[in-house]
Amino acid sequence: MKTLIKSLLLVFSISLIPVSASLAESNPIGRPAAAASYKTGIYTTSEGKLNIALDKEATGIVDVRFKHTSGKVLFSQRLCKKEKTSRIRLDMNELPDGDYQVEITNGVETTVHAVTISTKQPSTPSRLVAVN
Repeated sequence: MKTLIKSLLLVFSISLIPVSASLAESNPIGRPAAAASYKTGIYTTSEGKLNIALDKEATGIVDVRFKHTSGKVLFSQRLCKKEKTSRIRLDMNELPDGDYQVEITNGVETTVHAVTISTKQPSTPSRLVAVN
């Protein structure tokens, strides 16, 4: 009787291994089962703000990151499955001049937008007009 129970447990555990392996391959870790499609609009204002408008389907999550080209993340926001729209306004006035990126991803595809911040140097007039 003991050998029958041991052999049944052995058969059951061996048959469970291929099932768990097939489940692991169907949805790898880090990849969403259903990727949400999304539309973005990115524009700047005259006050030095960056506006990000995002519309997505309610089927998956979308991550928005604002980062320096060196890889340092300065802003990050995750939109959950139930959120369909997001309007983000970032103040660029305190950031130093340089190149930055807005990265938007649904886990399957990633969109990267380049943002360059540069300060206009005051210019001196090239000629002087004097009235006597």
